[in-house]
Amino acid sequence: MFDNLSDRLGGVFDKLKGRGALKEQDVRDAMREVRIALLEADVALPVARRFIDAVTEKAVGQDVLRSITPGQQVVKIVHDELVEMLGGADTPGLDLDAKPPVVIMMVGLQGSGKTTTTAKLGKLIREKHGKKALMASLDVNRPAAQEQLAVLGTQVDVATLPIVAGQQPVDIARRAMEAARLQNADVLLLDTAGRLHVDEALMAEMKAVAGVSTPHEVLLVVDSLTGQDAVNVAQSFSGEVPLTGVILTRMDGDARGGAALSMRHVTGKPIKFAGTGEKLDAIEAFHPSRVADRILGMGDVVSLVEKAAATIKEADAEALAKRMAKGQFDLNDLRMQLQQMQSMGGLGMLAGMMPGMKKAKAALAASNMDDKVLVHMDAIIGSMTAKERARPELMNAKRKKRVAAGSGTDVQAVNKVLKMHQEMGRAMKQIKKMGGLKGLGALFGKGGLGGAMPGLGGPGMGAGMGGNMPGLGGPKGPSVDPDTLPPDLRDLLNKK
Repeated sequence: MFDNLSDRLGGVFDKLKGRGALKEQDVRDAMREVRIALLEADVALPVARRFIDAVTEKAVGQDVLRSITPGQQVVKIVHDELVEMLGGADTPGLDLDAKPPVVIMMVGLQGSGKTTTTAKLGKLIREKHGKKALMASLDVNRPAAQEQLAVLGTQVDVATLPIVAGQQPVDIARRAMEAARLQNADVLLLDTAGRLHVDEALMAEMKAVAGVSTPHEVLLVVDSLTGQDAVNVAQSFSGEVPLTGVILTRMDGDARGGAALSMRHVTGKPIKFAGTGEKLDAIEAFHPSRVADRILGMGDVVSLVEKAAATIKEADAEALAKRMAKGQFDLNDLRMQLQQMQSMGGLGMLAGMMPGMKKAKAALAASNMDDKVLVHMDAIIGSMTAKERARPELMNAKRKKRVAAGSGTDVQAVNKVLKMHQEMGRAMKQIKKMGGLKGLGALFGKGGLGGAMPGLGGPGMGAGMGGNMPGLGGPKGPSVDPDTLPPDLRDLLNKK
């Protein structure tokens, strides 16, 4: 979503960091380019102006201009101001600390994704917070809106209020409150009706529902693809109903990001969640500091580790760790790794969250590589027999032809998978010689992981894989300072 803004800012800061000393005019020229970048990203003019003024005031101080690394100091100031613009370091999450049932009212325009987001929140409340939720649709205008929520409720295993034909929103809200009490539900999610635009009827209906249900949270759902108009919609709603937060949907789209950057300043309400896809688990808490890191190309290791913890099965990880410690790695292990990469969002998502991997992400796009590569590799391994997966050395020319035909690929693609496995197998043996995971931890900061694991970016991946992805490793790949890693990841690497 922030790719264009990130590229523009990256270019500006590369020029600053390339100079040994900075003059005040250098900083002002850079800030002029930053302002243009923000306005092109559809950031509201007052927000962009306030941001530039705040950064310039701090960046032209003597402490910055006379420091050893003035360029990096300016980047840090921009980072801190971005965090402040997005909501500050302490952004409140979902507040469920009230007498049950805690009522959460979802409001917004039609088509912004309220119903799907309601189901996503219900799933998150059940799985992350361990609370019992009940969902109720108050949308009697849109055809099949109530049926849609009922279907989504079945998919996420969250109860929904039975539909009574002809009942009006206020009556449905009363019935939902009574049902939530009878069923001992901890949380009641009310999915209100939307309109194509903000009008008096919409506001009157929302106020009537709020009067009956006294919601603890009123969350505005806005589509980030609508750009600057999303900010105007949020401003209209915040003037009429007591909003407690905002949920931005379609954060994975190609919007310019202005809505997210302007929302907090214009409405005064925090962005609490971001919808990152169509799947019902594609919602994440909005962390201003992590979003600022991504915009400035610093990666988001914390979110990456959290995503890994949520998607990778502990038993599988332990089994693989034991095999790694013994220097064992067959095609079943490789297949499991590929499937985990897919479940975590694919190559593009992972490259975008790793520090210093901006070039790798660009290389992926330039080489026309997408997540279908992972699917094809999985199909190739799936076309092998159990014996071949356990003993890849059995793969002769005749077997390769059979596997290529079975997976809909060619022999060259089969060879690339086998070569990748071979290189990663060698890396596992090196790790065993170096003392297991503790030895692997020492590699962080010595040329990155690529130098020790050629299968992740060296010649072992073939011309179609690592050859076109220089950012993924090798002697010139990005190195990672262990001190910058999250404590949980540091502890893992320090274990023998």
